[in-house]
Amino acid sequence: MAYTYRTFLKKGMDLAPLGIAQCPEAYPYFCTPKGARILGWAGVDGIHFCFIRGFGEMVFAVSPMNPSPHFVHPLARNFGDFLALLLSCGHSAPLEQAWQWDEEQFQAFLAENPPTQEQQELLSCIARQTGLAPMARPWQYLRQLQESFDDSKIPYTEDFYDLDMNPDAPQLTPEWTVTFTGGFWSRRGKERPGKELSVGAEFYWAGHHWLIPSVYVCGKGLVVDFCMRSEAGQIRSFMEKWDLTVENEGSRQFTQEQRMQLEQDNPLHLDFTARLLLNGKELSFRHGCGMGYNPCLPPEYGQEPPMAEILAHYGLDPHFGWMVHRMSFPWATRRKPELRSLSVTMIQEEISLPGPHFRVNKPGDTVSFSHNGGSHVLTVQEYEAQTMDWKGMAQPDMEYPCHYTAMSYTVVPELQSLTIADCDDGHQPRPRHADPCGPTATNCAAIMGIIGGADGPTVIQTGANTPAMLHAACSSLHFAPADQVEWRMVFREKPFADSTVVLWES
Repeated sequence: MAYTYRTFLKKGMDLAPLGIAQCPEAYPYFCTPKGARILGWAGVDGIHFCFIRGFGEMVFAVSPMNPSPHFVHPLARNFGDFLALLLSCGHSAPLEQAWQWDEEQFQAFLAENPPTQEQQELLSCIARQTGLAPMARPWQYLRQLQESFDDSKIPYTEDFYDLDMNPDAPQLTPEWTVTFTGGFWSRRGKERPGKELSVGAEFYWAGHHWLIPSVYVCGKGLVVDFCMRSEAGQIRSFMEKWDLTVENEGSRQFTQEQRMQLEQDNPLHLDFTARLLLNGKELSFRHGCGMGYNPCLPPEYGQEPPMAEILAHYGLDPHFGWMVHRMSFPWATRRKPELRSLSVTMIQEEISLPGPHFRVNKPGDTVSFSHNGGSHVLTVQEYEAQTMDWKGMAQPDMEYPCHYTAMSYTVVPELQSLTIADCDDGHQPRPRHADPCGPTATNCAAIMGIIGGADGPTVIQTGANTPAMLHAACSSLHFAPADQVEWRMVFREKPFADSTVVLWES
């Protein structure tokens, strides 16, 4: 019968002279295995000896100062063998360091460090009390045990994988879970993950190759991952055209029109929504999130942490750029339905196209312009300077711009896709008692636009009994009345038609 640790404890012997001291006030280290029961401490470099839950009475050495990944090594198959090794070597030090030595180095250490008289007396006591004999060939025993042991089976706490505590820590691959409300980042919570159904749908739409690899059946609804692929060469050309680099990312300033053009040029940008048809019933989009991967940037800039998991899980080619949109669609029925048929309709959102600039001064002024081959005339109906009343809405320690120009106008023939905006961004609020030598805030990106009257669109006559819709627009806000406003036409268009793709048929 093997000699056990419990039996040894009844002897009341202290192993401190052999480098295994009791230290109740000592705390585990980042590399102390999960479920470790510490036997004692060497008193130097945080070295300690332990059992590990799930490995019986196998004895391990934990050495926090060792180079990664050599923090933990097995020393004995059971506690009786551990005592036999101590009887043979006289101290725990050669056992803890044997993993890095050959037999000659091991024997040299024993010869140079024989047991002291105190240690020899304790070893003799152990032999008498336990009836154990010294291990015959200690180095061979340790080498065989350590070479046959699978280090990957050792469990560690979260501290071991913390890069601040262990810079060389291997990073665990998180379990792949998708929930109805969790987006890409939520890993915990009471919500049960959805069941993944592989659909593997591929199609070409809106100038891009698309992949819908999977949908997820959740308790609250269906989750769909839309993966849009972009050529690396197109992304690189876009970055060069607009001089977009990691170094100037935070310093570039663009006008409103440049921002509109940027969105159109960007191969990794496309505003769209989707409509699902499940078993003949429509599912409407509830919420979603998006994440991008840019192969033209260094990994620390071009890839958010969850993106690596997405690329790996779906097998997306990292030589391409990817935009992944995760969308959630609640069930149209009170109970979760059986999935018999599923299709998705891809719908592009309207984009803003900058049009011509113009200036007007009074009612009756007209502006002629062309759009998509048609000729139109904008006629000013009302035009006056006004002030914004901030009472009840403003903070007392802030000063708000309140001057703007209001304009109502008609367009003949009517053009629903047209909106009017101020070319100037205007001013943003500033502290009421600002430092006169300090900076002042201008060029706020916010624009106040009003389309239609307060009571809805108004129809007026514009000659020859032709009805025209009355529209309204407001300029940006300023701290002083503007001498003249330069207006810009903006056209809202949808270049790509809707497209329906079948995802599932049972």
